[in-house]
Amino acid sequence: MSKYKHPSPKIKHPIFNNMITIQNLKKTYGNATVLNIENLEIQKGETFGLVGNNGAGKTTLFSLVLDLIQPTTGFVSVDNIKVNESEAWKNKVSAFIDETFLIGYLTPEEYFYFIGELRGQNKASVDEFLKQFHDLFNGEIVNSGKYVRDLSKGNQKKVGIVGALIGKPEIIILDEPFANLDPSTQIKLKNMIRDFANENGVTFLISSHDLAHTTEVCNRIVVVNKGEVVRDIQTTPETLQDLEKYFADQVSLGKQEISTEKTSL
Repeated sequence: MSKYKHPSPKIKHPIFNNMITIQNLKKTYGNATVLNIENLEIQKGETFGLVGNNGAGKTTLFSLVLDLIQPTTGFVSVDNIKVNESEAWKNKVSAFIDETFLIGYLTPEEYFYFIGELRGQNKASVDEFLKQFHDLFNGEIVNSGKYVRDLSKGNQKKVGIVGALIGKPEIIILDEPFANLDPSTQIKLKNMIRDFANENGVTFLISSHDLAHTTEVCNRIVVVNKGEVVRDIQTTPETLQDLEKYFADQVSLGKQEISTEKTSL
């Protein structure tokens, strides 16, 4: 039995349906197209991994899903609600992208209570929910006497991720969740993500440069390159090797292009 639980009935076998739908989504800045996705659907309970090199469009995609920026064309819908036309989807979605999502002058407890209040949870409910993260916090976060800004990068990340879990969101978006975490915490985090997805039906969107962690925890992986989806893979034991080969081929291709450019000069 999982130790990580929402304060709600477990969903052992969630009914898969589209939680996120992306249609003809394009984002341009001037003459540069940074994202161009014709169609992408993410199902309820899926653990969806997004991988790609820097500048591939991962952060842009998450920003569009969260309605932080406006699309040039197309739309993103969450549970059939277009995110740029209504706010009714917001109680379904939570995210931790980076430290800008934190409030540095609060203590971790104050931050958790603040998030809980936004999501209709009183202090007692938040306290009860946090008990399951005792091992993850390792005595360094709750009642530490520190402000969030004074925590280590790894502990700040723990605060942000756990904060994103408060209030029973149906979709959780995490950007580089494994960075700045020690190996033991990375293992705990992967177990936690699996448990919330499998037992509570939570849909996870995870962006990461770490191919090994991503393939271990995600049951589907999409590769983006220059703003476009170039691979859409259901995870198998061979997926990590396939991804490593893909990116190795990209490195070789880049070297060939540089060599060709030098030859033509």
